[in-house]
Amino acid sequence: MALQCGIVGLPNVGKSTLFNALTAAKAESANYPFCTIDPNVGVVTVPDQRLEKISDFVKPQNKIPTAMEFVDIAGLVEGASKGEGLGNQFLANIRETDAILHVVRCFEDSDVIHVSGSVDPIRDIDVINTELLLADFETVEKRIKKIEKVAQTTKDAKIKSEYNLIKKVYDALEAGKAARTVVPDEAEVKLYKELHLLTAKPILYVCNVSEDEFSAGGSDLVKKVEERATSENNNTIMICSSLESEISQLEEGEKKEFLESIGAEEPGLNRLIRESYQLLNLITFFTAGEKEVRAWTVRDGSKAPQAAGVIHTDFEKGFIRAETFHCDDLFEYKSESAVKEAGKYRSEGKDYDVKDGDIMLFRFNV
Repeated sequence: MALQCGIVGLPNVGKSTLFNALTAAKAESANYPFCTIDPNVGVVTVPDQRLEKISDFVKPQNKIPTAMEFVDIAGLVEGASKGEGLGNQFLANIRETDAILHVVRCFEDSDVIHVSGSVDPIRDIDVINTELLLADFETVEKRIKKIEKVAQTTKDAKIKSEYNLIKKVYDALEAGKAARTVVPDEAEVKLYKELHLLTAKPILYVCNVSEDEFSAGGSDLVKKVEERATSENNNTIMICSSLESEISQLEEGEKKEFLESIGAEEPGLNRLIRESYQLLNLITFFTAGEKEVRAWTVRDGSKAPQAAGVIHTDFEKGFIRAETFHCDDLFEYKSESAVKEAGKYRSEGKDYDVKDGDIMLFRFNV
C-alpha cells in the first residue's frame, strides 16, 4: 500500500532536514531556496510496540513492521500557482501525494535566511494555502465551464450529479475555503477523488522550533499555529528538526541515553510518523506465526477480504473466512490457546470490519 505524505512548506523552513532525519536519506539540505528540485521519496517503518509484544509471545524467526512513504517536495513560493519559482512542478508533485505535512517555521535564526525576510508562521501558512487553493480553483473552473451548458439541458442524472458536485466545490474555493470543507454525497465520492484537488488532502501542521523552544514546550508562534489549525479542524505537532537530525544519527545505545537526558521516551519523529499514519486514515493488523510476525496496513473501514488482498491478491479472490482475535487479548491471556479457551477467538466473514490491532489468519481457496 504505497500511500504517501508530502512534506511541503516555504524554502528554508526545515523540510529537508526533517526528511533526512525521517528516512536517513541524503536529500540535500542548504541555506538557500530550491536546493531540493526533484522530490525525494523515502520509505519509513511505522513504530509500533505491539509488534514487539506479539513477538515476545509468539517467538517468531522474524518480525516485519509496516511502512509508509514520505516525499520531500521543494519549497513553494508566492505565485507558485502561476509558475513562480518551480511552481508547476512542485504542485504536480503535491498532487501525487495522499496527505500533506505542512512544515511551518516557528524559530528565529539570523543564520538561516527566511524567503520573506522575517518569521511569521501565519503569513507563511496563508502563502502556501493560497497557492494550493488557486491551483484548485483553476482546475475546477476549467471543469465547470466544460460541463455547465450540458448539465443545464441534459436529462442524464450522472452529468447533473457531476455538475452539482463541481459547483459546490467551485463555490467553496471562490469563497476562499479548502475543497476538504465540501463533504460529497455517497454517490459523489468517486468523482470527488478523481478531481485530485490539492486542498482536499488531509493536512497536518508541523511546527519546527528551536531546541530551547522544544525543551520549553513551545512558544507564542506555535500557539498561533495551533489556533489556526483548530479553526480549520486540522491538527499540529511540534518538532525540532535539527534535534531530530542529531538523534537519528546516534547508535541505539547513545540514542537511549540522549533521550533520557532530555526527558523523552522516544524520538519526536516516532510521534510524527504515527500522526501521519492517522492522517492517512490507516490502521494496522497483524499476522503471527513461527516463521514471522508481521504488521500490515489497511484503510480504516476495510473489510476482511480487502485486508487479505493486501497480503496477496489470491487471498482476496478466494476469501473464505478470517480467523481473528485482538492483540490485547493475547497480551491478557498470554497465548493463542488461552485466547481460544476464553472465547475471544472468532471466525469472521466477508462483511467483517478489520480493527486496528487484529491478529488475523485468512482461509482462502483459489
